[in-house]
Amino acid sequence: MQIIEKPWGQEEIIEINDRYMVKRLTMWKGHSCSLQYHNQKKETIFVLSGRLRISLGPNKDELSSRVYTKGETITISPGEIHRMEGVEDSVYLEASTPELDDVVRLADSYGRSAE
Repeated sequence: MQIIEKPWGQEEIIEINDRYMVKRLTMWKGHSCSLQYHNQKKETIFVLSGRLRISLGPNKDELSSRVYTKGETITISPGEIHRMEGVEDSVYLEASTPELDDVVRLADSYGRSAE
């Protein structure tokens, strides 16, 4: 298992192959990932613990926000703008297509640009 430290927590890559990817992510309270979208990647989020705010919309000016808790899921399609934020320390699974580097960052609290 590969562990990747992030400024907002960490990602653990459980499985990646040519068909799918599974990650376990930890998002610390008060931290968030980039406001971003993916060109090809489709992902499903499953909250294991904590409270995770997910903002989602067709563009950065039309985002709706909802807090997800243990056992709740959401699927994010390619092109949908989104951001996850820890309302509490949160742990969640991400099952997705395998495009690991498919991220377009629109805004980032940590000064990172698109990868």
